[in-house]
Amino acid sequence: MTEEQANAARINWLILFAAFAASVVVLLARYFINVETSPLISDTDDAMRLVVVRDFLNGQGWFDNVQHRLNTPFGAEIHWSRLIDLPIAGLVLLARPFAGASAEMAAAFIWPLILLFVLLAVSAKLCVRLIGRDGTLPGVLLPVFSPSILAEFTPGRVDHHNVQLILALVTVYCTIEALKRPAFATGAGIACATALAIGTESIATVAAAIIAFGFIWIASPARATALRDFGLSYAGASLVHLAIAQPPSRWFEPACDALSIVYVTAAIIVALAFVLLSYAPVRNKPVWLRLVLGGGVGLISLAALALLFPECRNGPYGQVDPWLVEHWIDNIIEARPVWESLIALPAFTVASLVPPIVGLIIVGYHVIKVRDGRTPEWAMLGLFLALAFVVMVVQVRGARTAGIIAIPAGAWLIVTAREHYIARSRPFQVVGLIGSWLLFAGAAISVVVLFAGTLLPGGGAAGDGERRGDRDACLMPQAFVDLAGLPPERLMTPIDLGSHMLLFTPHSVVSAPYHRNQRGVLDTFHFFNWPIEEARAILDERGISLVVTCPGMPEMRGQPDASPDSFVRLAEKNALPSWLREVTLPGAALRTYEVLPR
Repeated sequence: MTEEQANAARINWLILFAAFAASVVVLLARYFINVETSPLISDTDDAMRLVVVRDFLNGQGWFDNVQHRLNTPFGAEIHWSRLIDLPIAGLVLLARPFAGASAEMAAAFIWPLILLFVLLAVSAKLCVRLIGRDGTLPGVLLPVFSPSILAEFTPGRVDHHNVQLILALVTVYCTIEALKRPAFATGAGIACATALAIGTESIATVAAAIIAFGFIWIASPARATALRDFGLSYAGASLVHLAIAQPPSRWFEPACDALSIVYVTAAIIVALAFVLLSYAPVRNKPVWLRLVLGGGVGLISLAALALLFPECRNGPYGQVDPWLVEHWIDNIIEARPVWESLIALPAFTVASLVPPIVGLIIVGYHVIKVRDGRTPEWAMLGLFLALAFVVMVVQVRGARTAGIIAIPAGAWLIVTAREHYIARSRPFQVVGLIGSWLLFAGAAISVVVLFAGTLLPGGGAAGDGERRGDRDACLMPQAFVDLAGLPPERLMTPIDLGSHMLLFTPHSVVSAPYHRNQRGVLDTFHFFNWPIEEARAILDERGISLVVTCPGMPEMRGQPDASPDSFVRLAEKNALPSWLREVTLPGAALRTYEVLPR
């Protein structure tokens, strides 16, 4: 590699640091402007993550994933990985000498910003790999212009999705780099195993990597080393992750929603298949023969997994109560398909859809028309993007992964438009350059869609914004001050209030939005929607002494078939029974009811 080529392959670190610094300033300004009305910890998963980290630092065992204050008085298991707890716990310990009791909030503030820098660095590296050094600027700016991506790296976002985005991008980079440097196949395998160990949402990225390395071998059997190294590293890292995630007594316990023997077996099957294919005497055979052979091995592997673990044929939620799937999980906005999300969240959905769609078009154009020697690399990018887009269509939560994988396509369009602008500074080229940025700047697309919405009849209604404000008021730390001063008690709360109650008070709750706590979630739905006498029986069985609600939460509107004498309907009419005595303080965001003996 000549010096000129080496320079072209390097990130412009000055641009990277400048973009990161500007992003941090904007995020800090946005936080402090809204500090009185928007909670730092606004998501239930972020609140629960801090609860889990606190319990871990207070001595809860590494293999003990039970949240003992959830599903009171029985406890409930959380299916999360400890891998995310470790760095956050380390930041809490580092912050304690300086922040004292606020160390957890300090860690929650800093951790996402650290990850944002890592994301921008990996994004820049991938763009430079596919485009050249000019790809650095769009590679670091486009992620922060995307609402679905940046939302995962704002202060307070300590859930695991941000780490998974980084690992997805690392997987794409290592897979592409393995085309020229087979050693990177090992990095791709480790990244895939780690992503799955953190959360099963990474299945699509892992599947894309498996297919990608299969196609690499089909197209060029001389690259069999990369195929073999990916399979072995993926299986080996999966075994290591299982060993550190579960005690030996649970190594062979199947689970569909978290790393278990199910996913480790799949990784081992992939490794065996790839090793066998890598040594198959087909180097001088036609491509179609390798395609048939690889496809046949893949189908046999899938069939073997389906036979070995039939309980997981319906996906990670296959073991969840069907009623909860229909009435709860399927109603989570981010779990809805795109066509439903377009109605509920038009600005977010359109802003998330446009970049991947345009990205797929650009990848297709690049593979067919552009002759720059990088056609296989762009084909690999297209494969990852296509699978991520399919996931996004089925569940809009896939927008963040599709969006980050589409960044190199956007960067190429911007760099190309800039070259045309420099060559011929005419109005058409100016429009092309500006348009190339806007097509991949989700924030700009959101503004356009929101503005268009205000022009439609009823588009300026503020009802949803007001309800969101009421909900946020319930999640502010000051909303829990009075409850936090009470001795530990057992509480019934709406599902989406449970995590914050655990974070800000010493009390126990019946539920929080976690599907392994099926009994607690069902009891909560039943309490608020069944006849009040049956609801009382649930309180008595669990020894509940307080009911705490947030009027701004959707749950308090009740199920469509809620009983006329249910808690939600009686509360609307201020007609709750005498054994529920309201003790809410004036001006409090939360409404509190004491459960009296009868």
